[in-house]
Amino acid sequence: MLTDNFYHEIVRKTVVAFGSLFNNLYVVRKDSKGKVIQRMKVPLAYGPKQKFLARIDEDPTRSASSPRKTAITLPRLGFEMVGLTYDSTRKLNRVQKFKKTRGGDDKNMMSQYQPVPYNIGFTLYAMAKNSDDALQIVEQILPYFQPDYTVTLNLRPTMDIVRDVPIILNDVTYEDSYEGDFSSRRVLMYTLNFTTKNYLYGPVTSQKVIKSVQVDQYSDMPVNTPKREQRYTVTPNPTSADADDDFGFNETTSFFQDAKNFDEESGTDKLNQD
Repeated sequence: MLTDNFYHEIVRKTVVAFGSLFNNLYVVRKDSKGKVIQRMKVPLAYGPKQKFLARIDEDPTRSASSPRKTAITLPRLGFEMVGLTYDSTRKLNRVQKFKKTRGGDDKNMMSQYQPVPYNIGFTLYAMAKNSDDALQIVEQILPYFQPDYTVTLNLRPTMDIVRDVPIILNDVTYEDSYEGDFSSRRVLMYTLNFTTKNYLYGPVTSQKVIKSVQVDQYSDMPVNTPKREQRYTVTPNPTSADADDDFGFNETTSFFQDAKNFDEESGTDKLNQD
């Protein structure tokens, strides 16, 4: 355990996939006649809500001589990962493996044990300074989650493992910080909590591909120099098949009375030297 370094970027891919769902939202503002006067793309950033609230409260002018706009604009979206939890209800057979030949090399097989199920929690913050902007954002998101939305992720490209990952909307809360003096900025915030059901993978091991199995059988096992009498051999059919091909097997049974045995060093049958 923990002998070889490995990093498959599963959590990172999940964070990127989650954020990309909300990276193309727009807010449209209209005049009293219903004519569109502004169409604004809602910015998206990763970070805790405290960071965004602190930026909103900053003074846009630091000094009279050098005015500097530091407060962020609204509306805005922010999200963060809030935790990982083991999900025992999705546990798989831990001894089963994924197998694949190394690219262009049919003599070596890569293998990897079944993944471990984890739920990754995310929180999305929708911030706006007026109610209509906030509702536009929320109403563009909620219809897609009933209560889940599934994305397809290429989790392990080298092993050709692609999984559908459900993203579940747990709940939505609302907060209006319309308190304080007249100099305070109003911030409407909708908080959406999500759970993604993903899997984490362990290390990949590599081993040679077995293309022939030979078993010698004996009817008697004396202390010295036993004589093989029957040999059972299995080879793939066709013999040129790669490890991840769909192939059959050739089975051969041979009988002997020559008092020879198989020599592992030379790979041939030899008489025992008593």
